[in-house]
Amino acid sequence: MPISATSDFYCDEVLSGRTVVQRVVETSAVLAFHHTRPYWPVHIVVIPKRHVGSLLDLEGKDDPLLVELMAVVKTVAAQVVAEHGGCRVVTNLGKYQDSQHLHWHIGAGEPRR
Repeated sequence: MPISATSDFYCDEVLSGRTVVQRVVETSAVLAFHHTRPYWPVHIVVIPKRHVGSLLDLEGKDDPLLVELMAVVKTVAAQVVAEHGGCRVVTNLGKYQDSQHLHWHIGAGEPRR
């Protein structure tokens, strides 16, 4: 089923508890978990626990959330680098963003086809 332009898998499925995920790191405002349909052999997603549409929707008042998000991204990326020798850290915007909820992908290994 294709994802619509207004789809928010993270609020609708993950944060609601409808889709169970394997958690990696969790704070009061941020969740990192293994992707439910990984593109890479190691594929972790980091999201804010409150809805933010994308990186472009953040405002000055969101700076503490952005700092916390980046701290979790850094922690997870460091773990992946230590275990696998490297990783990618990616966020998508506009037509490249399938789910309309701010998120970062942390991936390692060759893409799964």
